[in-house]
This record gives sequence, C-alpha cells and structure tokens, in this order.
Amino acid sequence: MNFLSVFVALFLTLAGASAWGQTPAASPAPTASPLPAKAEDRLPKQELTGQILYQFLLAEFAAQRGQFGLSASAYLDLALSTRDPRIVRRAAEIAFHARQYDSALEAVKLWLTLEPESQPAKQMHSTLLLASGRIDELAASLLRDLAADPPRVGEGLIRMARAFARYPDKAVIQRLFDQLTQPYLDLAEARFVRAQAAAGIGDADRARREIDQALELRSSWELAALFKAELLPKGAVQSDFLKSFLATNPDAQDVRLAYARGLVSEKRYEAARTEFRRLLSANLGNPDMIYAVGILSLQVNDAVEAEQQLKRFIEVGRGDLDPARFYLGQIADQAGRPDDALRWYDQVAAGEHALPAKLRAAQVLLRQNKLDLARERLAAARAAAPDDIRLLVAEAQLLRDAGRHEDAFAFLAKILEVQPDQPEILYETALAAEKLGHLDVLERHLRRLIVLNPESALAYNALGYSFADRNLRLDEAAQLIDKALSLAPDDPFILDSKGWLLFRQGKSDEALVALQKAYAKKPDAEIAAHIGEVLWALGRPNEALAVWRDATKAHPTNEALTATIKRFVP
Repeated sequence: MNFLSVFVALFLTLAGASAWGQTPAASPAPTASPLPAKAEDRLPKQELTGQILYQFLLAEFAAQRGQFGLSASAYLDLALSTRDPRIVRRAAEIAFHARQYDSALEAVKLWLTLEPESQPAKQMHSTLLLASGRIDELAASLLRDLAADPPRVGEGLIRMARAFARYPDKAVIQRLFDQLTQPYLDLAEARFVRAQAAAGIGDADRARREIDQALELRSSWELAALFKAELLPKGAVQSDFLKSFLATNPDAQDVRLAYARGLVSEKRYEAARTEFRRLLSANLGNPDMIYAVGILSLQVNDAVEAEQQLKRFIEVGRGDLDPARFYLGQIADQAGRPDDALRWYDQVAAGEHALPAKLRAAQVLLRQNKLDLARERLAAARAAAPDDIRLLVAEAQLLRDAGRHEDAFAFLAKILEVQPDQPEILYETALAAEKLGHLDVLERHLRRLIVLNPESALAYNALGYSFADRNLRLDEAAQLIDKALSLAPDDPFILDSKGWLLFRQGKSDEALVALQKAYAKKPDAEIAAHIGEVLWALGRPNEALAVWRDATKAHPTNEALTATIKRFVP
C-alpha cells in the first residue's frame, strides 16, 4: 500500500478544513483531497518514513504559525524527494505567499512535469511569472499554449484577458497582451483584448481604434459592440451607436438591453418601453423584462399596461415583489378603486416601499372618511418603529388634510414638548400654526430650525413665503427666499415662492416667468392658482381660466386652488 498517499490525502483534507483556512489560496483550484483509484495509481509509490513525516509536519505547522519562509523551504525539499503532485502544489503555494518566487517557480515547473495538463498549475505558473516581472518569459509560455490549439486561439486570448483582469499593474498587462496578440492581429479577439488593455491604462484613443478593428473583423460581435459603447460618451452618442448596431443585428439581445437601459437613463421612456417589449417578446416569462415594461408603462402614464405587466410579474413570483405591489396600489388608488389599493398596499411587507405603502393606505382611508381607522394604522406602525419620525409627521398631515388644524397643532405641540429641537416636528408645527394664524409661533419655530440647520432651504422658504403671502416685510421675505434658492435652485416650490414674492412687489411679468418655470417642474395646484392670479392681473383672464381649468381636473379637491378661483369667478 502507498502509505504516503493515504497519509497526505487524509492530512491535507483535515488541514483544508481547519488551519489551511488561515493561509490564502495561491490559485483557484480546490484544496487537495483523496484521489480516485486511477489517479492514485499515478502517484509515486513511496512509503511513509519517519523523515518524511517529520518534514511534512514541520512544513505544515510552520505554515499554520505564519512562518512561510520555513514552511516553503521544508515543503520544497519534501516535494523534490517525494514528487507527489499534491505536496508539490502545496510547496508552490507556500513559497508564493512567502514571496520566494524562484522557489515557487521551481515547484510549479516540477508540478507541470508531473501533471502537464493541470490548469491550476498553468495558472499558478503564469501568476508567478507575472508577479516576478518576467513578462517576456510569461508571454513565451502563453504563446506556446495558444499555438498548441490553433482553432481556439481567440477563445484562449479572451480567457487569458479575464484571468489577468484584476492584476493592478495595467501597463504590464498591456505589454503582455501586445506580445500575445502580435501573431494574431487578424483575429477579432486579439483586437478586443488589446482594446481592453489600452482602456485599462486610460488610453481611450487606442482602445477605440482597436475595438473598431475588432468590429471590422467581426461586425456582428455583441461583446465588442458593448465594449465600444462603454468607450463612447454617455447619452445620445452611445445610444446612436447601439441603435445602428441593432439595425444590422436585430437579434443582439445583450446590445438591445444596453440600448434600452441607455434610453431609460436619457428619460426617453416611451422609446425604452418599445425596446423592452421587444426583449420581452424574445424572452417570454422573463420577470426582469416584464417588470421593466410595467414600470415604463407607469412612467408614460399607461396605467392599463402597467397594471397588466406588474400583475404578471407577481404571478411569476420571482424577485422582490414588494415594489410591484406598491405600484399596483398606486394604480388602483388613482383609478378610484380604494379597496384594491388597500389590498395591494397591505401586501407590501418590507423594503423601501413598506413605509410609503402604510402612509398611502392611511390617505386612502382618509378619503373614505375613515380618519380614526387611518390613525389606528399609523399608531400600529409606530409601535413597530417608535423612532421613525415620518409616522408622526404623516399623522399630523392626516389631521391637516381632514381640516382638523387645531388637532394637528395640538398633536405636534405635544411631541415638541418631548423633542423640542426635532427638525421635522419644528417644521410641521410651524405649518400647523400658519393654518391657525399663529404667525408668531410659525416664525419662532422656523427661526429655531434655521439655527439648528442653517442649510435648511425649507425653513428659509417657508418663512419667506409666509411674509410674501401676507404682503408683509417683503424685503426680508426676499432675503429669505433668495437664501432658499441659493441652497436649492431647482426646487419648484421655492421658485413658486420667488414668483409670488415678485408679484407682491408689483413685478408681474417677472413673476409669471418664475411661476411658469416652477409649474413646468411640478404641476402643483397652488402654483397653478398663483399663475392664474398673475395672468388675471396682467389682463389675460382667458389664459388664467385655462390654467385653472386644467389644474382643477388634476386636483379637484385642492382648497387653495378652489378658493383662488372663487375670488375671481364667483
């Protein structure tokens, strides 16, 4: 019996489950394990002597203690004397981690002599040559491997490029692949890996030239097309290239997916939906495609298809279903189906949509005149998440939306007694105070909020708008609103405040420009009310009525809009 083989197999298996876990793997191959009978027959027939056992234990225990130099030396001696491939491999691994590259190479060369077809041995040989800076020797070795299998040279180049993708010295990698590809420049793969290497060192011009050469050699190669797209500027230039590639290669699914995603990033949602529909027709039942078509349909206000596709996604039952349930709740809510909306919202179990689903469900109940039930739901949610301030704010907003402004103010004031400097509660209490005409309370809370958070655009805007809306302290209002704009220049509500301030200052033409800019960003009912009033003041009543009419269709119950219209059209 080959006692050495039995002992090595057993010891390496046990070591691999314990102490070897502390030693980084030198190659992706698995830890040595008992070999099948035929493989064992190829191992050297050598008895387990006391000297061999001593060297083996010395080498392994040294490795366990991090003494890699001693371990490498002992393992190399043992490898040379036993010529057991598993010991030879371990010798190479330990020497590599001890940075004894010459010893590691000696062990790997012996390993390749014993197992010339071993891929782990070949990989470690390449790694060692690269780590020791012997690029020319590495290139010569890899070129021999490529030449040994001519039909698969292209495949081999791609595989090698992937193997070296994480090597940090990209200039060395480019030099290596320049040598490897020189005999094969008529292959698309050679040009492709050259493009990758050039991109790795930031040479975008050469990368583009090489990838163009690859596509000239193989015009329908998706991988090359995708890489070229990565080298192009994001946006229209990239999309135009992908579109042109698809014109001649309509079945290129990966390219079509990249094109569709690019359209989404450009906010060309209808065009993106068309592409995802094509992908879905070629991949029936694919949940990612179903979901994409559903969400894009929602984005272009096609609620019918959005609902159909999102329900299909849930029926497939793969992936995170909660976002789809949330959007289905929204669709049902907007379609005036409150029971369906509640059913979907209640199924949102976790994730970022869980809380919004609870808040929207409360709003649905409020519209059904079930304020108490809505508050009970929020209280139950608070019990599960007592530190989530959004639930407190949501309950106060429920009370305000129900017209119970005194209850909202009292509710918030009670919270403020316990958390006097809580920013969100300060802000909401100020808004509740404004509804009751308590301007001194509003100003006190907002100024406190500004002290606590000098970068709070909301606080500056709310205080400035409260002055402008009442035609008070307009100079101070201008300073506050301009400060808010400097902090959030694209916020539509701050732009609305600016427009309303300009109107109060008698600058109606400038006011209209600011208000229309705000409305383009956010078609809000109160902004529409302001635009109509400014148009009326400018002697353009028909335009004012058109704005109010359109806004009323979208926001039929908005109190501010309704009150404004009644002042001008009794």
